[in-house]
Amino acid sequence: MASRTRRQGAAPGAPDGSRRRRLPMRLLLPVLILVALMAMLMLRGYVHSEILADHRIQSEASTDKVPEKILDGGPVIDTRSGRATSLKMPDRRLVLTFDDGPDPTWTPKVLDVLEKHHAHAVFFVTGTMASRYPDLVKRIVDEGHEIGLHTFNHPDLSFQSKKRIDWELSQNQLALAGAAGIRTSLFRPPYSSFADAMDNESWPVTEYIGTRGYITVVNNTDSEDWRKPGVQQILRNATPKNGKGAIVLMHDSGGDRHQTVQALDRLLPDMKDKGYEFDNLTEALDAPTAHTAVAGPELWKGKAWIFLVQASEHITDVLVVGLSIIGSLVIGRFVLMLLLSGIHARRVRRKDFRWGEPVTQSVSVLVPAYNEAKCIESTVRSLMASEHPIEVLVIDDGSSDGTARIVEAMGLPNVRVVRQLNAGKPAALNRGLANARHDIIVMMDGDTVFEPSTVRELVQPFGDPRVGAVAGNAKVGNRDSLIGAWQHIEYVMGFNLDRRMYDVLRCMPTIPGAVGAFRRSALERVGGMSDDTLAEDTDITMAMHRDGWRVVYAEKARAWTEAPESVQQLWSQRYRWSYGTMQAIWKHRKALVERGPSGRFGRVGLPLVSLFMVVAPLLAPLIDVFLLYGVVFGPTEKTIVAWLGVLAIQLVCAAYAFRLDRERMTHLISLPLQQILYRQLMYVVLLQSWITALTGGRLRWQKLRRTGVVEAPGGPVQRQRTPKGSDERRPVG
Repeated sequence: MASRTRRQGAAPGAPDGSRRRRLPMRLLLPVLILVALMAMLMLRGYVHSEILADHRIQSEASTDKVPEKILDGGPVIDTRSGRATSLKMPDRRLVLTFDDGPDPTWTPKVLDVLEKHHAHAVFFVTGTMASRYPDLVKRIVDEGHEIGLHTFNHPDLSFQSKKRIDWELSQNQLALAGAAGIRTSLFRPPYSSFADAMDNESWPVTEYIGTRGYITVVNNTDSEDWRKPGVQQILRNATPKNGKGAIVLMHDSGGDRHQTVQALDRLLPDMKDKGYEFDNLTEALDAPTAHTAVAGPELWKGKAWIFLVQASEHITDVLVVGLSIIGSLVIGRFVLMLLLSGIHARRVRRKDFRWGEPVTQSVSVLVPAYNEAKCIESTVRSLMASEHPIEVLVIDDGSSDGTARIVEAMGLPNVRVVRQLNAGKPAALNRGLANARHDIIVMMDGDTVFEPSTVRELVQPFGDPRVGAVAGNAKVGNRDSLIGAWQHIEYVMGFNLDRRMYDVLRCMPTIPGAVGAFRRSALERVGGMSDDTLAEDTDITMAMHRDGWRVVYAEKARAWTEAPESVQQLWSQRYRWSYGTMQAIWKHRKALVERGPSGRFGRVGLPLVSLFMVVAPLLAPLIDVFLLYGVVFGPTEKTIVAWLGVLAIQLVCAAYAFRLDRERMTHLISLPLQQILYRQLMYVVLLQSWITALTGGRLRWQKLRRTGVVEAPGGPVQRQRTPKGSDERRPVG
């Protein structure tokens, strides 16, 4: 493992001699992934008409500005030359038109019926549907039908600016180019009807559409299939009178269209028997095809658009699955925590509960210390107030701030200093273990303080000879700041409630470095502390399980630790924790296929740890991503209610955890903000850890700056001097 004193070198200087800071790749990649996911989600919302959609519909207006020849004319309106003309269908020519598709369910059925009766039709597609189902657009064209534009998002164009109209048309054409490699000159306005329904609001749009090179196609025969009036009524509505030609309006999307399909299957043979032909619009008018092949940049832009839309659909589907998984994990974890932590609390709080014979023998307390000058005195003095007989070994791991001298100057009995060159925390603990006198080993951090009863409560489970290690109750001492309060909630709810659950399941993954105890023989059997991972506490705990030892939780063994007080320090700490946990899981992966205690832990403990400590935190921000999306783009009320429901479940669990730990509930006021902000930080940290692992990176141990604000409850122990002639051992090393 890299030395703890080693630091990353400064960024190369700029030509002018100033230092230039670069964004680390492991930080840049998570940011880019988040931005890409949000972009895909926004794109998906756009093509599903959840973003930028306008559902307003214009009410009827006067018609005095619409030319009489348009109001009295046919359903095909051409304003391309600057003059308005209209065309009617020749007798016994039916042009079937289908709006709002293509639909993955109903468009194929419509196409099958048309193919069965050798008929052609015109499909006025929206850009949203064409982008999502490009294969259907291609099938429409390949089978000889014509395509017309029906805008991209289906807004009423009389409300829109010319810029928005151009956007709707160009995006619709882009989707066609990507799906079928064509452009079209046919257009049907959304919410259009007969030509005589043109008014002063819709006519200017029709005129403008003509200047853009499009022929506007309305209808003169409405099947009204969207009302679902029954097959017989649709047939009556779609049949023109007296052998007249017609453009028939039908729909292949927008809901259940089984009546449309059934009516179409009867309409085609019936009308053919009466001498009708079913053609494309241009075929019926004996005009050139409305389709134009696209090539070059226009074609590739269309293909790129379709690719991005399809990618957004697939990615969103994966995100939805991920949201379902995280929802199940969150609810499952909360149920397990509430149930099993309650079982644990009732079991250990029974008046007749005993681990075995009371443990009264002296124990060795190991305090690995690296540059802990601001904290070490409070740490050692808190130990001197212990109600249990102890010896204290402070292992100075090459400190450069005088940590060892501070301890030696205190002159306290039963306190020894062991010095070594900087080699890392696992090496320091192993050095302390080699110099310890007693058979029970307590380990703590150099920035932690114990209560007088902590050691006594921590070692009592060793009355059970099956117990090899004990996890204490680590608490945040500096909880007055917002970031401290968030970590306080996390420690009480996320760590200690978890430990109760894992204790009952007999697969506790981590003995906290701030407060833990071990049977010396158990430590020696697994080879002591290992530096294979950056989470030596998780590594040794898993090794204990695999060796057949019980690992339990002592709720009354409280220790007060100094939590990081800045985002940067918190980032560094959690980055190391999450990366080290992943290393430990990987190191002990063989337990999955082994037999005995190791196999039990591998098939119970490792999956739970992986799900609750790696997968769940990685997916948890999906809740907030969909919350943000739902609040901004709807359905807002349902989204907020769903999120408040999740928050309520978390609040119940947090309140229960605080009650078990006898903590004041006032800190839970910051829980909603913690869920929004703190979880995102933990997500990026975990994602960064994944990227580090997958790219083969090597994370350095990073020392956090301490302030020494945490003291032993009740105040520091008074300074004592060692009497002359004491037989206390001299410092080793």
